[in-house]
Amino acid sequence: MTAVLSDEADIGFMGPETTVYTYNEGAVDVVKNFAQLTQRAGNFLVAREPMEDFKWEDIKGSYVLGGRAGGMPEMVFEYVLKKNNIDPKTDLTIDQSIDFGSTAAAFTGSPDAKFTVEFEPAANALETEGAGYVVASLGVDSGYVPYTAFSAKESYIEKHPEIIQSFVNALQKGMKYVDSHSSEEIAKAIAPQFADTKEETIAAIVTRYKDQDTWKTDVIFTQDAFTLLLDILDESDQLKARPEYDVLVNTEFAEKAAK
Repeated sequence: MTAVLSDEADIGFMGPETTVYTYNEGAVDVVKNFAQLTQRAGNFLVAREPMEDFKWEDIKGSYVLGGRAGGMPEMVFEYVLKKNNIDPKTDLTIDQSIDFGSTAAAFTGSPDAKFTVEFEPAANALETEGAGYVVASLGVDSGYVPYTAFSAKESYIEKHPEIIQSFVNALQKGMKYVDSHSSEEIAKAIAPQFADTKEETIAAIVTRYKDQDTWKTDVIFTQDAFTLLLDILDESDQLKARPEYDVLVNTEFAEKAAK
């Protein structure tokens, strides 16, 4: 978001909650979401020991490595906890001080932590090393959440509609490919982007995400998804005001691409 606001980037890819924050802070040139990519959280709860019959109440009293306050990973985690009648502030201890990319390493070296919240490929790596075990999917347990989206300043969208449309058309083409191809085919296509990860590991990760319906088949950011986003922000005490859907979402390009 910083890059978009400072014009270092024309288009940003991030959690759409950032567009709500900047709007509520008084941004003059509104940053609008024009394409949603994922519809479920992509992170998992990893336990120190195998827990085949894990229930969310099992996390009570534990020390957990979480995410930064106000970020979607942490807010979705807390949303799931509250859905299961667990108070994030009193029923467990969530460490929010560790850098996003360092939680897996910290978990391995921290015997006090019973759980950590991890994305792929970190979750898979912990399992491979025998250092952790995926016991729950935040994506499944939180339901359909507008987790990531592409956005740009309103002025940029108005000045360059052809670029935005071409970009969204390409996104839609990619979503159609993911929906119609096997995990192995997808892994082969994206392997160059993950040079340090074996292709069979990529395929396993893609399967895990496909099985829980992580990716949308289109990139239209619906009003229901936006309302749920605001509800999650509100429950996390991160919402100063509820912006109107049309103020922060533009579906014109996604709707054309989906036809």
